[in-house]
Amino acid sequence: MSLGVWSGNWRVTVQSQCALRGSTVVLQCYYDYPLWHTVKHVKWFKGRLQDTGSSYALESLTVSRFEYVGDKDHNCDLKIKNVQSIDEGLYFFMFETSRDRWRSRNPPYLFVQDLIAFVSPTVVAEGEVVTLTCHSGCNPNSNIQVVWYKERQEVTQTRFTARRENTGTYTCALRGQEHVRSSVSLNVQYAPKNVKLSISPPTDIIQGRTVTFTCSSEANPIVTSSGYSLYKDGHFISFGPSHRISEVQPSDSGQYYCQAWNNISRTGSNLFQSFKTILNVLYPPINISISVELTEVTEGSDVNLTCDSMANPPPFGFMWYRTSSSSVVQVGSGPVLSLSSVEASSSGLYMCQALNRIGESNSTQLRLSVKSKYRMPYLCPVFERDMCTCRTMTAIK
Repeated sequence: MSLGVWSGNWRVTVQSQCALRGSTVVLQCYYDYPLWHTVKHVKWFKGRLQDTGSSYALESLTVSRFEYVGDKDHNCDLKIKNVQSIDEGLYFFMFETSRDRWRSRNPPYLFVQDLIAFVSPTVVAEGEVVTLTCHSGCNPNSNIQVVWYKERQEVTQTRFTARRENTGTYTCALRGQEHVRSSVSLNVQYAPKNVKLSISPPTDIIQGRTVTFTCSSEANPIVTSSGYSLYKDGHFISFGPSHRISEVQPSDSGQYYCQAWNNISRTGSNLFQSFKTILNVLYPPINISISVELTEVTEGSDVNLTCDSMANPPPFGFMWYRTSSSSVVQVGSGPVLSLSSVEASSSGLYMCQALNRIGESNSTQLRLSVKSKYRMPYLCPVFERDMCTCRTMTAIK
């Protein structure tokens, strides 16, 4: 019997549908037939236009991804698992009863689309607004529900103000079928933060040693070599993340800091500075000098010799030496050498030695002359009444 005979109550109702590639979809189908018929066979076909363009060639659905989940009563649902692009097209349902057969007159069309994740903009400066969009290509009324994840954590806000911790990969997935997914990357750029200056070695450094300054920061994009600059006591030293002094000198001591720049401004500024770090150069005593009020004194005088020096750390000791008659003797210690009631024997060359934990150094010698308090008797000519006589003079104080 030809199709459509006794078709007063014959019908197949099924709607076109849109499915995401990789998902599982059910073509919901209902069929009806006269009451005195009994359904014997049911079958789904995929339609392909004939060369003439006016009729369809029906292909049996033998792939295991297709499963008939209806019955032989009125339900003719077709489940398609792991939908692929080749599954797109027209579908026909045919059933045969004890007296006749029938197939759908208005076959449904299965549209197959890809799930595509978008982030706008993909590169954003911290503080700007970001929007996540999941596009399926299906009609918005197709009841496709999606969910967003960032590194396996569900994201509830699809529009937010970007922060640096928002950088990462975002995944849009079909709810209930999370294996159907699409991913997109968000790159949140921000100005340098945690700008740090480190000095190696980190402790006090001895004069003549090598010291290295290293500047680092967290930034996106990363700070380039020319984006770092080093300063000492407010004065520019060099560009670059690293600066090396091969033989450090006391004049290198001071407060150092570095600045970082990556062209992403924040709160009106695009330069960010580290905390100041002090470089303390240790050196032995230098520029040692002896000071005294008079270098020529009279016996019985009190004399104070003072030793001055520059050193880091300051000297912890001073030693005094006197050279006389080719012999060197230690005559005292401390920054001040006090000589009470000096005698002629106190004359000589005095030298101060300053010591700290880095080393020791000597001053130049200072000559101290002690003269006798009394003069020896001598004869002095005296003229009286045109007569010359000699008179003995006593010592004059």
